[in-house]
Amino acid sequence: MSNVEESPRSEVLSARECWRHLRSSSVGRLAFTGGAGPEIFPVNYLPEDGTLIFRTGAGTKMNALLEGNVIVLEADGLNSYGTIAWSVVVKGRPEPVAEDDPGQEAAEQALSPWEPGLKDYVFRISPTEVTGRRFVIDDSKRWWPPREPRPGN
Repeated sequence: MSNVEESPRSEVLSARECWRHLRSSSVGRLAFTGGAGPEIFPVNYLPEDGTLIFRTGAGTKMNALLEGNVIVLEADGLNSYGTIAWSVVVKGRPEPVAEDDPGQEAAEQALSPWEPGLKDYVFRISPTEVTGRRFVIDDSKRWWPPREPRPGN
């Protein structure tokens, strides 16, 4: 039995720290519940004035966004040594960004789609909730680095 007290391995982030981490990344996962059930899509985003801006094209994601239901964006990252990770979750309602809104120009300059195709529609998430955690990565040899899938799986 050890009398040495371990440091906390996980901590809740303040809103300010959450936004700092969101600004350090540009890729997240957008989740919502659509007609077929839960959906999740990778998106690149841009923090702007306490909101997140992202682009999309016509389709499943766009249809769900236009419904105006609550959506969730999660972004994650690691420190440069791969020893500390963070995860931030932003909840809010999506709003189309008007063509004369400065967010349109910001999206044009900073958001490049990963896959081919038109991504002509710009949306903004005005957060109702921003939460995050930072934690020490377990030094487990069982899962780091990721295993390659076996052939046939």
